[in-house]
Amino acid sequence: MVGASIHIMPFLVQVTVPGIGPWVLPAFAFAALPAFLAALAYAALASAMPRAGGSYLFASRGLHPSLGFVASFSQWVGLSIVIGAVAHVIPVFLSGVAEGLGSPGVAEMMLDGPVRLLIALALVWGFVALNLRGLAAYERTLIPLMLAMFALGAIVIVVGAGHDHADFAAALAPSGAGLPAPRVAPFDKDTFIAAAAVLFSSFIGFDAIAQAGGEARDPARTLPRAILLTFAVVSAFYLSFAAAVYHAVPWEVVAATPANETPTASALLAPFLSPLGRAAITAGAAIALINDLPGMLLSVSRLMFAWARDGVFPAWAADVHPERRTPRMALLASGAMATVGVLLSHSAGSFSKGVDIMVVAMLVNFLLICLALVRLPARHPALAARMTFLAEPRARQIVGVAGVSVLSLFLAVHVRRELSTPVAIWYERPLAVWGAVMAIGTLVHLVELRKLRAREGDLTARFATLPEE
Repeated sequence: MVGASIHIMPFLVQVTVPGIGPWVLPAFAFAALPAFLAALAYAALASAMPRAGGSYLFASRGLHPSLGFVASFSQWVGLSIVIGAVAHVIPVFLSGVAEGLGSPGVAEMMLDGPVRLLIALALVWGFVALNLRGLAAYERTLIPLMLAMFALGAIVIVVGAGHDHADFAAALAPSGAGLPAPRVAPFDKDTFIAAAAVLFSSFIGFDAIAQAGGEARDPARTLPRAILLTFAVVSAFYLSFAAAVYHAVPWEVVAATPANETPTASALLAPFLSPLGRAAITAGAAIALINDLPGMLLSVSRLMFAWARDGVFPAWAADVHPERRTPRMALLASGAMATVGVLLSHSAGSFSKGVDIMVVAMLVNFLLICLALVRLPARHPALAARMTFLAEPRARQIVGVAGVSVLSLFLAVHVRRELSTPVAIWYERPLAVWGAVMAIGTLVHLVELRKLRAREGDLTARFATLPEE
């Protein structure tokens, strides 16, 4: 999962976290730390519990069924909302491609409110349909998208690394525009951690690997390898990409972006690019955004399926297509939640609102997964004994405790920053939207758990083992 965050988040953070200034790249690298610890926890737990809905199973067996639901439902909410936010911003990049190719009329039409909304909804439901067709269709779509995304993203790295701030000033000179005055932005610990918490959202894609664990070949071996390989490749690509843009463009230029605009790599490097070159980079961003959607839908649908299979969510969510073997009702429900994300983004007119919801959701989820890594041996020694990655108990404890500590810090700073931001109405606060949906989902879960206890009595044995393949 290499997504669109790299084209937006390292630059948008100058707007959403004012004062970060020249410290974006160190903050970006620091943001990888909690994600790396969570990746290690995921890899270890996936080697022991390779089943659909990995996040739910990891926390439900390592902690408690209800905490497993809270962790994975938080993830489901965050990713479903951000699917909508991503789909809503794709027309902006498609418009840039059309403009670069000499079609200003098409570019303008794509930004028209109703048209933009229809494009976003068509993308969401188009990829729901793709997932419903099965993993073969998914694979045939995603691999070409990934290759194109790397190839077009490499253009940014080459262009950025080949120019510096003096070149940027020279490129602006013919238009009469000058660079903003150099500014001093001293290091501030709270601002640095707040920016890192926002940039953390770029590193979360690896978790999708664990959600379809039961559908992988030799999952106990391949899932940990895939998670760690993904994290390493994504981190190297992201940091190279962001460093190249800031090598060519002064951070003061990025920070001067108006609050109602979204700075992107293609817009920032525009002075160095021909219209066709800018269209190519913008197309890379659009492909990266589009590439996000099917993977996130795969992830969230398997979570719903796992809840229902375990009896802690209504049974309809476990419905599987008889021929294609896809969780169709879970996919349709996830598409409906993503539609809510599209409508919220359209109403708020802000990509960052959806990202903020996802950041809170994933910090909560990853924190509980790291805690599950610590607690699993005490709760269910037989499951812990199945781990083939981080098999040494002391190593697991170090990774789990470190993950809980760092993720708690990130979550506290992010929540404090959000609560200090004034809003006109409650649903403009991402934390409030996340909390409202979490409350509804948790209520449904508790009702279903009560029904399960009424039918089966003691549930200890049920939650000490894994569901069937």
